[in-house]
Amino acid sequence: MRAVGVKGYGATPELLDVPKPAAGPGQLLVRVEAAGINPVDSAIAAGRFGKPPLPLVLGVDFAGRVEALGDGVSRFGLGDAVFGRAAGTYAEYVVVDETGPVALAPDAVELKTSAALPTAGATALGILDRADVQGGESLLLIGAAGGVGTFLTQLASARDARVVAVTRGDESVRMGLFGAAVTVDATAESLADRIERDEYPEGVDVLVDLVSADPDAFAANKQLVHDGGVAVSTRGAVSEHGVVQSGVEEVAFVVEPTGDLLASLAKEVDAGTLKVFVEAEVPLDQAPQAVARIQGGGARGKTIVKP
Repeated sequence: MRAVGVKGYGATPELLDVPKPAAGPGQLLVRVEAAGINPVDSAIAAGRFGKPPLPLVLGVDFAGRVEALGDGVSRFGLGDAVFGRAAGTYAEYVVVDETGPVALAPDAVELKTSAALPTAGATALGILDRADVQGGESLLLIGAAGGVGTFLTQLASARDARVVAVTRGDESVRMGLFGAAVTVDATAESLADRIERDEYPEGVDVLVDLVSADPDAFAANKQLVHDGGVAVSTRGAVSEHGVVQSGVEEVAFVVEPTGDLLASLAKEVDAGTLKVFVEAEVPLDQAPQAVARIQGGGARGKTIVKP
């Protein structure tokens, strides 16, 4: 089957011809309708998350239809529209355990669109729950314009939280459509001045920093949170995981998608709470270039690959 991957760790992704997988006991064989591109895909290709056998097919997000069932499968049937996470989704077929991170796709969007949801959507919903964001609270969201940021903005605003979205460039109209109360262009003004002078002189309730990998940068942003608040990093920039420092709880968030979490995401989509906007759709043979663009930073929304 056709797939996109690397023949060596750190090599340039390319179009590959690899064997079609088969469903083992408790597994689904899914014909991939689309795969979602994530920044982590390049890190996986570089071998930063282990050294699986080569060639290594890239991609972790997928949406498609169940084509074959392994022995003992009971939760899904042939032809079911599903979405989820698995290894090697930039391909025509993928295999996933039925008890793993897979769920029935939402009905409210095209099946291919669901491929944009698993990693970014599960991260957004997981952060919201871990930080226990409540109605009436303020959420300062750094890196709001990408996939996780746009999903988190929608989910938080639906809970009646007041989202201050921080972007690079003027994204005020777009982020307003997602539910942001305020959008701050970090290239045009000082974030600290804007928050401390105009928005929340006493500090925000929750910080979610999707950008800062440098602990010093994260610590500076944490100063904008009041005592008793929560500061979340998705880039591992916290100094002491889970420890309250200066009255602010630091959280190093790592997404752990499950079938139940994905099912909750699908419900949010079907209820109209969460809109899924695909910024770009590329054919499989153009996936290497799309991965390179996203790795370069500044992604707006989600890109999907069509086998």
